[in-house]
Amino acid sequence: MTLHHRAEGPVDGPPLYLGPSLGTSLAVWDRQAAALARRHRVIRWDLPGHGGSPARPLPATLADLGHGVLDLADSLGHDTFACAGISLGGAVGAWLAAHAPERVTALALVCASARFGEPGPWRERARLIRAEGPGSLAATAPARWFTPAFAASGDPAVAALSADQGGVDPEAYAACCDVLAEADLRPDLARITAPTLVVAGRDDRATPPAHARALTDAIAGSRLVELPRTAHLAPVEQPRIVLALLLDHFTTGEPAAGTRADTTAAATAVRRSVLGDAHVDRAVAGTTPFTARFQDLITRYAWGEIWSGGTLDRRTRSCITLTALVAGGHHDELAMHVRAALRNGLTPEEIGEVLLQTAVYCGVPAANSAFAVADRVLRETTEPLGENH
Repeated sequence: MTLHHRAEGPVDGPPLYLGPSLGTSLAVWDRQAAALARRHRVIRWDLPGHGGSPARPLPATLADLGHGVLDLADSLGHDTFACAGISLGGAVGAWLAAHAPERVTALALVCASARFGEPGPWRERARLIRAEGPGSLAATAPARWFTPAFAASGDPAVAALSADQGGVDPEAYAACCDVLAEADLRPDLARITAPTLVVAGRDDRATPPAHARALTDAIAGSRLVELPRTAHLAPVEQPRIVLALLLDHFTTGEPAAGTRADTTAAATAVRRSVLGDAHVDRAVAGTTPFTARFQDLITRYAWGEIWSGGTLDRRTRSCITLTALVAGGHHDELAMHVRAALRNGLTPEEIGEVLLQTAVYCGVPAANSAFAVADRVLRETTEPLGENH
């Protein structure tokens, strides 16, 4: 099985394989790929008969797709790799982590499942596309993939991905439906040892949050994040939050090579991913001989140790930081960390909840000032996705 792929990022970067959902192409990762490729060698692949992948040979089992990814990794010289996948792409990642654990260094399952429902509906969908082609499925794709508000938002990804659905090879798509009808990873989940992140959309009808909770319950040490107002294609509908989660999962706690230069470089990468390139560039440009040791201290200690620790995720660290800055009355830094909180995946509503909490424990006047700062920042924030990662 030959899978079409696109490689991005530094050739010597740690490999990260991104798998798509049924009916989509590698374009489903467009809103995360460039930012992830700042550090990783990102390999996006297409399912058989989707995007640029040939339709034949047809997959008969999940193992066929898994071996296709392993063959791709072998051809690119990647003995080990991290992987993330949406829906069927996530199931392929889980199969790889269970059956080739020595190859998979970390795993992210996005809107995925160990068992995608009873076989009957999948057999019926396979029959429909064989009889009528992909047109009817393309017409209903937005309703299956997105919340109603996002489907009607005019976002160009809705039309583009629907067009991808309309361009699939009918027999290859039907074969993937047959794979989903028979797929059952439940007996295999306990074998997964790679650090695993599970992401669910609370409005996902295809793989509801209960499916994600079952994955998390069965995979030792895994972490679950449920996203509100999100349906099946979470990386498209909530691109900033999914990107922040993936950056955190695939980079936090990775050991540096051992030298002080390596440590500083790794710490600077974390600092940039949290605070943004523009802020870090200004801080570096403004460094003087008098402030150089302080900047070095902050970079190595705050960003190389505290923010790089693996015990708390970056969303939690942002919540703690916001609270501390409100308590201390540090309004300039609070504004900077409201922006950082957005970059780390917090929604404006979640930031508001943190500030409400500070009203109870830091005092109403402190929270009043904090709300004014945050409101100003949220109103003026127009940062394009991925610009500062």
